[in-house]
Amino acid sequence: ETSAFALSSGVTVWNAVIFEIVMTFGLVYTVYATAVDPKKGNLGIIAPIAIGFIVGANILAGGAFDGASMNPAVSFGPAVVSWTWDSHWVYWLGPFVGAGIAALIYEILFINQSH
Repeated sequence: ETSAFALSSGVTVWNAVIFEIVMTFGLVYTVYATAVDPKKGNLGIIAPIAIGFIVGANILAGGAFDGASMNPAVSFGPAVVSWTWDSHWVYWLGPFVGAGIAALIYEILFINQSH
């Protein structure tokens, strides 16, 4: 019995953590660039499609390896239902680190430049 989010054979937990960091970084950076940035101008119009595309690309790239969670809540529900906790910490550590790095970089490089 497996959860909806599990590591494929040959994928180590650290491979999955790095993959989750990279995928979540891409997602959060895209959200900042298209939806959050106060000086985005007309770029905000494409926010839904840009965010959808990055989520789709991440799923295509990472789905076969670790499920491409990108959000702890997305992997927590299936883990509770199936009561499968093997390597579940990967789906918390990776997204938190990736989102934090993306937010810090975008805030420092782009948003704080306008103040």
